[in-house]
Order: sequence, then structure tokens, then C-alpha cells
Amino acid sequence: MTLIERYARSPVPAAPTAAVREPGREGARRLGLDAGDRDVLTLYLFTRVALLLTAYCTAWLFPRDPESHHPEPFGAVVGQWDWNHYLNIARDGYFPDDPAARPAEWDNREAFFPGFPLLLRALHPFVRDWTAAGLLISFVAGAVAVLAMGRIARLHLPRVADARRTVVLLLVSPCAVFLAVGYTESLFLAFALPAWLAALRHDWRLAALLLACATTVRVSGLFLLAALLVHFAVTARRRGELRQLPWLALPALPPLLYFWYLFGHTGDWMAWKHAQERGWYREFHAPWEAWSTTWEAAFDHGYTAPYALLWQAELIAMGVGLVVAVLLARARRWPEAVYIALSLWALGTSYWYMSIPRATLLWWPLWIGLACWTSRRPRLFAAWLCVSVPLSVVLAVAFFAGRWAG
Repeated sequence: MTLIERYARSPVPAAPTAAVREPGREGARRLGLDAGDRDVLTLYLFTRVALLLTAYCTAWLFPRDPESHHPEPFGAVVGQWDWNHYLNIARDGYFPDDPAARPAEWDNREAFFPGFPLLLRALHPFVRDWTAAGLLISFVAGAVAVLAMGRIARLHLPRVADARRTVVLLLVSPCAVFLAVGYTESLFLAFALPAWLAALRHDWRLAALLLACATTVRVSGLFLLAALLVHFAVTARRRGELRQLPWLALPALPPLLYFWYLFGHTGDWMAWKHAQERGWYREFHAPWEAWSTTWEAAFDHGYTAPYALLWQAELIAMGVGLVVAVLLARARRWPEAVYIALSLWALGTSYWYMSIPRATLLWWPLWIGLACWTSRRPRLFAAWLCVSVPLSVVLAVAFFAGRWAG
């Protein structure tokens, strides 16, 4: 039985089950945390310390000036790449009136959804350092995300230890650094995974409200909305549930409002898509053309070696995603299959592949499936960690050192 088939055949309760709690943990009990949740949070904290240590060492080992006698400033180490777009939006808005706030060459910031910058701006009066505020958002959101991931896994896996394995696989995955820095992955998962958990328990109203928050953060929320609609279609039976169907229109509202806002400033209803095309070559290409272009970038020596290596990672991530989508469809796990397939279609029909390894962080069926697969194969789990952990460190160093890391 394949990993996804085993995951797919696991029972999913229609209503929440009572948590097993240990005595004497009053604070945790008040928060509704049981022993499994506390184990997950402990793992999460340990991996955050490991990433901070990696950032600290990178600041000393790879300063921008090789002759420097001082480390790179910590804020510059953890605030790389897309973080600057979110910072500019939070600080100056999408269309600042002050010419000094506009870069000489426009940075296509319309390509980024407003959820993370709005939260960053709301937190700024209390945490004055922008980078610290971004790290705090990701830290808190990441804790919520791994708790929800663990609870989803416990609905499918027979032992708490197996569910905990799911969280371990996510936290040491190759692109795990993006869950810790000022990016949107943690915040998106903090809304998306509880939304999915609510949907599994047929609490459609809560699922819609949480997913509406997720769609303010990333366009991936719309892919999850499609998955929720499929899940509703195949599981909703009672008349009371059918009356909750209109709630599932709510998550489409934040993107529509954002596109309307951009139209008011640009006169272009497709301003978000056009910004994606200008900045990241995300104009539509047939899937085989995108694969071919990425293959050439990875192996035809037209780019420097670090970039070529990361395009090789894009190809591998696409291959993994295709396998997961096929196995989910084969097991008739249609909602998850739709979610993965739409993600692959969006990322696999550009000029070339970009950010697919990062997108694997959002594919919870992948991590639950791997946990199923390795639960009775400890040697396979150890082998996976021996590959994943070094890659996670390498990509974290690449990110902190200012190299492109996916």
C-alpha cells in the first residue's frame, strides 16, 4: 500500500474527539493543549533555536565584505529577498504619494497580497523594529500552524508518535527556513490548516472564516477554497450542513476586494497578475515549455552554479508534487488532490519554475503521507532525515547569506 493510499484510507471523524490530557498541567489545560500538542511545541522551539544558531553563524562566516572583522547585522541576515517587498508595503503602502518612498525602478509590489503587510503594520506600534515584528509574526503563526498540523495528522495516524513525526518532517524539510523568517508561509498555514481541520469536523462556518483570513495572505488560499468545496460536495449530507454552503463564498471576498483596490489605482483589474508577469516571468506557458526552460536553466550551464542548483531543486519539487497529486487521485482523496493539482498548475505554467520547493511547505498531505510511509520503517525515516536535514541547513545558509534559496 502506498503512503498516500494508507493516509487516504484512514478514518476522519465528523466531529471533534475529546483530547487526552495529563494531570497537573494547568496552564496547558487552560489553553486546550494535551501532551501531544506540548511535544509538537517543544519540537518547534528546538528547531527555531537551531535556525537562529544557523543565522548567527552565517552572519559571522559570510559577511558581504569578505575582509570585514565584524559579522553581518542580524536584521540584514534574516531580512532577505521578498521580505523587502513586504516591508515596503507595510511601511509605505502599495502606491505611496511620497516620491522618496518609490524606488527608481518600480518593484512590482502589487504582486503580494496584503494580509502579511497589514498585520506587520498593525504590530509596528508595539514592536518598533520592522524585522523583529516580521519574525514575531512568523514565530507565533508557525506555532499555531504546527499545532494544527499535528492535530490533522492525529485524525489519520494511529499513534501520537506518528502524528508528531509529521511535524518533524515539516520542520526539517529543505525549505523550512521560510517558516521562520518574515515570509507568508507560516501565517498562511496558521489560517489554512485550522480551516482544513474545521472542515474535516464539518464546521463549515469556522472553516470559511479562517480561510477568508488565509486568502488575504496568499493566492494559495483560493486553491484551498476549491478543495473545501470538493470536500463539502463529497461529505456534506445533512440538511443543516447544506444551509452552510453560502459561507464558502466568503473566502473569495478578500482577493476580490484587493483586485478592486488595485483597479482603483491602476485602472487594471489584472494588476496583480501583470505585476507577477513583470517581476517573475509568470506569464502563461504550456507546462512542457516551463519544464523545458527550467531544465535548460538547471543543466545547460547558462547560469551560475548556485542558481543552476536551485533550478534543479525546482524540477525535483515539481516531480514530487506530481507524484503526490497522482497518488491522492488514485486513492480518491479528491479534495487534497485538487489542492495540490491547482498549486502545481499555477507554479508549473510560467516561463520557468520558481518557488515550488517553498510551496511544498503548504502541502500537508505530503508530510502526513511521508509520516505514514516511514512509521513502520525507522531506517527509512532515518535515511530521509539524513537527506532532508543537511539540505535544510544548506538552504538556510543560502538564504541568510543573500543567495537565492527558492
